[in-house]
Amino acid sequence: MTMRNFLILAVAALALVSCGSKRNGLNARSPDELSIARGAPLVVPPDFALAPPKPGAPRAVGVDAQAAAMEALFGPGVKPPPRSQAEQQLLDRAGANTVEPAVRSQAGDPRTSVVNKGSFIAEVLAAPAGARDPALADVKVPG
Repeated sequence: MTMRNFLILAVAALALVSCGSKRNGLNARSPDELSIARGAPLVVPPDFALAPPKPGAPRAVGVDAQAAAMEALFGPGVKPPPRSQAEQQLLDRAGANTVEPAVRSQAGDPRTSVVNKGSFIAEVLAAPAGARDPALADVKVPG
């Protein structure tokens, strides 16, 4: 029992000595989280003549997402493998190679066939933009 008391006393003394060895521990100057550094104001560049994109035109950047991913994973110069005949037939049947230019205007058309996801989704989609009313997000479960 005396050895245990001696060990506890030694650990407590060591802890007190280690805390007291810091000089100016409480008076050390630390960064002030309330000080604000002023920076230069943002400036609009003098040549702000960006041309709007033209519908149907290829992207100005011209980077293929799949090629960029392959290059990031396996190094520069790596190209994705060509599609197999079965993969190409599947994409052709699904209509992946034919892009409808007016797809965005057709999405909101009342004649577009949609799947009924329930009244809650319809209420959320019908909510005005920027609505902050939390009652709009309440889910009413029948039963």
